[in-house]
Amino acid sequence: MEKRELTCIGCPMGCTLLIELDENDQIRVTGNACKIGETYAIKECTNPTRIVTTTVKVRGGKHPTVSIKTDKDIPKDKIFDCIKALKDLTVDAPINVGDIIYENILGTGVNMVATRKIERC
Repeated sequence: MEKRELTCIGCPMGCTLLIELDENDQIRVTGNACKIGETYAIKECTNPTRIVTTTVKVRGGKHPTVSIKTDKDIPKDKIFDCIKALKDLTVDAPINVGDIIYENILGTGVNMVATRKIERC
């Protein structure tokens, strides 16, 4: 039986979770104070995902970069490929919060969206 220990990030409590995985892929979670902890632990052990945030260059804007993030979680193992795909990207001003900067990153169905407004110079 495999055992893992995680700190839950689902709510402010930060519970220490003990996860036990048996040979039949059955998962037992203990240490959680709420259902969020159990859901988080199972997801983290079976299909870990993350929101990715970064910046890209802006051409013709009042600021040289704009902050962007994924509009949904992407698989954790695709984070570095995601950042690599955005490394040389430059976008044109103006940009509004929520504008899609990169559609369907890595074929995940997830979009990179602006989190800041950038006006033209």
